[in-house]
Formats: sequence, C-alpha cells, structure tokens
Amino acid sequence: MDFAFDARLIEWRGPAPYYFLRVPDEESADIKFAAKGLEYWGQVPVVVRIDDSEFTTALFPKHGAYLIPVKLAVRLPLGIDVGQVVEVALSVGRP
Repeated sequence: MDFAFDARLIEWRGPAPYYFLRVPDEESADIKFAAKGLEYWGQVPVVVRIDDSEFTTALFPKHGAYLIPVKLAVRLPLGIDVGQVVEVALSVGRP
C-alpha cells in the first residue's frame, strides 16, 4: 500500500543525535492497518522516497504515530534540516 504526506524533520538527542520524520496521525493509523502481519517488534518495513532519493528502512512506533528514521546519507544530499517539512512517498513492505 502506498502513502503520500508532508512531514517535518525532528531531532532526538540521545548519546548521538537521531533524525526522524513524523508520520501524521491519520496516515499512521492507515499504515498500522496495512502492515498487519508485516510488523516485527512493532516496526514496519517500508520503502521511502523523498525527492529523487529512495531508501528502505523500518518505521518506529511512538505515541500512536510512526517515525521514519532519516540517515545522514539521505539528509545531506537532499539538504534537509531540522524543522524542514518535506514531501514523503512511502510503500509498506520491502521491494
């Protein structure tokens, strides 16, 4: 199942900073339904596209929504900074 939405890049500070895009609540609920049987440890495998960059990852559940981890190798070439809103296309499952 495919989804498209806008998401803001947020930073979580732990021992090292981590960066995530928060999936909106409505899409998170739809993804949870679409991912039944694909989840492992609460995570959902996905393929994400931002502009011309496509990558595989797993969504993390957090406070009733999902977070998309965004690695430095994705953020830097696209010039995505904390607080910036980007268009996201997401497919549940692996390619």
